[in-house]
Amino acid sequence: MKYCAFLRGINVKGTNMKMAEACEVFKNAGMEDAVSVLASGNIVFSSDQQAADLKIILEKAVSEHFSYEAFLFIQSQPETEAIWNANPFEKNENLHSYAFIGNAGVDDILMSEFQKALKTEHEEAKIINGTFYWQVPKGNTLDSTFGKILGRKNLKDQFTSRNINTFEKIVKKF
Repeated sequence: MKYCAFLRGINVKGTNMKMAEACEVFKNAGMEDAVSVLASGNIVFSSDQQAADLKIILEKAVSEHFSYEAFLFIQSQPETEAIWNANPFEKNENLHSYAFIGNAGVDDILMSEFQKALKTEHEEAKIINGTFYWQVPKGNTLDSTFGKILGRKNLKDQFTSRNINTFEKIVKKF
């Protein structure tokens, strides 16, 4: 089975790693065909194991090798393709669209936080098939009220997000 591991917080705020080295950690942990997509912590690989087991194995391996508390989320190839295909937002050169991968129920937590947040013009969010999608004007991602909520320490082990364009690149890498 092919999977993608989405590592949280890679190459931002002091957690730096070379993706080639991360792929080696995956290979040493028993994963096959490990390749990275961009420098934001996306590793496509093959394994016969279940996603829940892979999460435990790979979080431990990455944490030990890079000496930090790693959080990652595993999606199978069909799950990753479904996230990309279900994007509810039209492509717009003035807007960024993100999809969030995380623990069960995190979509509802994110929507609750989004609904409480002040919004910029053209900022919106939707949940499709259990995935939270967020669209925000370019340049406002980190400055928006909701963008600031995403960095809370109490949420760091709950989810990670990727620009929808990253999903397209991952799907092509499968």
